[in-house]
Amino acid sequence: MPCTPSDFRRLALALPQTEQRQHMNHPDFRVAGKIFATLAYPNKQFGMVKLTPAQQEEFVQLHPAAFEPVNGAWGRKGCTSVLLAKASKRALKEAILAAWRNYSPSDLALASLKKGRKN
Repeated sequence: MPCTPSDFRRLALALPQTEQRQHMNHPDFRVAGKIFATLAYPNKQFGMVKLTPAQQEEFVQLHPAAFEPVNGAWGRKGCTSVLLAKASKRALKEAILAAWRNYSPSDLALASLKKGRKN
């Protein structure tokens, strides 16, 4: 079943200390004031997650129909477009979580990892 913008929003906001704000006329998701994901850019069919280049390479390789680098310098730094209709919920959740961990304070990310191992 394809993912939707509502799925993206729900997954992002489920992460600790995440808040939704607005940036350049589209929703963004932040932890500790730092953007880790956006929705509806360049249009409502897409989301974007801020991965490391290595994470980006892995997601693009494993899910080429759903993930691709953003054009230009931002893409080379790890910003990755997600075509929601082609992403599985599991892949989307993993990508959003990876992006969140990249920008969350280290103690919060560590607590999240420990909690995930218990579940």
